[in-house]
Amino acid sequence: MIQLGIDRLLTDPAVRQPLHGRRLALLGHPASVTAQGRQSLDALMALGDLRITAAFGPQHGMRGDKQDNMMETADFLDPRHGIPVFSLYGAVRYPTPAMLEQFDVLLVDLQDIGTRIYTYVTTLAYLIDACAAAGKSLWVLDRPNPAGRPVEGSILEPGWESFVGAGPLIMRHGLTLGELARWFVSRRGGDLDLQVVSMDGYRPDAAPGYGWPLAELAWVNPSPNASSLNMARCFPGTVLVEGTTLSEGRGTTVALELVGAPDIDCERILARMESLCPAWTAGVLIRPCWFEPTFHKHVGTLCSGLQLHTDTAAYRHDQFRPYRLTALLLKSLRLEYPDYPLWRVFPYEYETERLAIDLLAGGPLLREWVDDPHAAPGDLEQRLAADEARWLDETLGLRIYP
Repeated sequence: MIQLGIDRLLTDPAVRQPLHGRRLALLGHPASVTAQGRQSLDALMALGDLRITAAFGPQHGMRGDKQDNMMETADFLDPRHGIPVFSLYGAVRYPTPAMLEQFDVLLVDLQDIGTRIYTYVTTLAYLIDACAAAGKSLWVLDRPNPAGRPVEGSILEPGWESFVGAGPLIMRHGLTLGELARWFVSRRGGDLDLQVVSMDGYRPDAAPGYGWPLAELAWVNPSPNASSLNMARCFPGTVLVEGTTLSEGRGTTVALELVGAPDIDCERILARMESLCPAWTAGVLIRPCWFEPTFHKHVGTLCSGLQLHTDTAAYRHDQFRPYRLTALLLKSLRLEYPDYPLWRVFPYEYETERLAIDLLAGGPLLREWVDDPHAAPGDLEQRLAADEARWLDETLGLRIYP
């Protein structure tokens, strides 16, 4: 059985002994729960031998009450425990000196889903910088990466840093949050007291969860649209659709598990995908479907779509490459509909000058490949394979779990 970092801290007095007498803050969200489903903040408070003086919430809030992107959360006083809860997705993204004054040690207990643009990764990076500068300690209470160990995508290019890209990470990074914290510290330097309370019994390559311990842990949405393990597996690719005029399924019950629009024929696009590069469609069931979003893009309009299913016998964890699959979908759409207004122009994560698709992809590489009628899958494959090899080499020594 797996034992989470939070559960090791709660059950082993020796693990938490270095925290005695120090002021602690917790960075958490709705998925910050013990294996028994108790909120981490409540469980820490109930111990009686730790002094919790503040809490922090990332995007979507500590309670997970904000549905969409760019919906801010205010600071508040926790009604049960009477401690301040500071928002890191409200008036500020980076902790202020007044916030940092509230604690000596920051406990980070966030469920990540293994993708660069998930903003909890950026919040972690900012807090690593802030804690290093202020002489604070940072402890990561580690959790599984539901997307597992596979690495995929391109590494964020210099100059393309944003709130959905905190540094030269690859899209699907294959690390737990604790391992990722070690990477940030190794890259960014600084004199930070970083501790990772690792998991016991975590086997990231074990079937059938391949990163997520099925039948052991409840799935609790780490953000409102991260509604399943299937979503977490698809997300390194489907998140790119946020930068397009296509619907990524927001306004349905399976957001970021399907893609579509009212003015395209997705069966025609799927046929082009399978003809153009069948290897990039392997390992997953791709099902043509119809859907009508109740909010967000194409609200109230029937859309032709494709839904990805990784919860069937067709799933092959070592073959499924969601980044390549989504890139192939966009390329196939461009070939079938050369004049389609594909790229969405709107403020994305408060960026107004750069296209959302480029921020998501970590540079213009993907968009330029899609738009170039002469560019083939092999051209993109060459770049992705090089970046993936580089990332694996760079992170191999930082891995905690075999």
